Amino acid sequence: MRFRELSIPGAFVVEGDPRRDNRGSFARTFCAKEFAERGLDVRIAQCNVSRTPNKGTIRGLHFQKAPHEENKLVRCVKGKVWDVIVDLREDSAGFGKWEAIVLHEDADRAMYIPAGVAHGFQTMSEEVLMHYQMSTAYAPESATGVRWDDPYFGISWPLPNPTISARDRDFPLFVSSRDSGLSLPPAVVPCSIRPVSFAGASMPPQSFRKAS
Repeated sequence: MRFRELSIPGAFVVEGDPRRDNRGSFARTFCAKEFAERGLDVRIAQCNVSRTPNKGTIRGLHFQKAPHEENKLVRCVKGKVWDVIVDLREDSAGFGKWEAIVLHEDADRAMYIPAGVAHGFQTMSEEVLMHYQMSTAYAPESATGVRWDDPYFGISWPLPNPTISARDRDFPLFVSSRDSGLSLPPAVVPCSIRPVSFAGASMPPQSFRKAS
């Protein structure tokens, strides 16, 4: 397996090394030994699947607060998504930054998301299935999120007019949130919201991040 650390500390793109023959391919999606060698959490408390039938839908951005913080390994097993993470850890060099990669069914690729980093995605195709491997069980009292269109983060999304749940739409703005348990440093300047333009491209670039 190959591990590539992203600009957000502790977040990785994890790629398999598929073996192919006339039958198709076979690839490892998780190896506790290889994850542990890189200091990554190997606990598996739950595995979940989400199905999203419509292109352009946004789920997120979600995380769990203390004492139920969770590490996640997410993979797109059908369709294609713009997978986004936002660093909410005040002691992180990536605090306030976001990054995104494309995950799709034909890529042996997953995103490892450390605790304290919010996660969400926008579907770029119809009929998307996402698989989540979680280090901590779901705790409703700790489950919360930040808004997909929060100007503090200025996340770029590839498709306009997204479908989004009422819960995700109504998350408080990060600056004014009183239940996130986090405070903000005064030096960070909000970014404006803008759609991503990919003229002549079949998918977005593999990675974006908010400039510090």
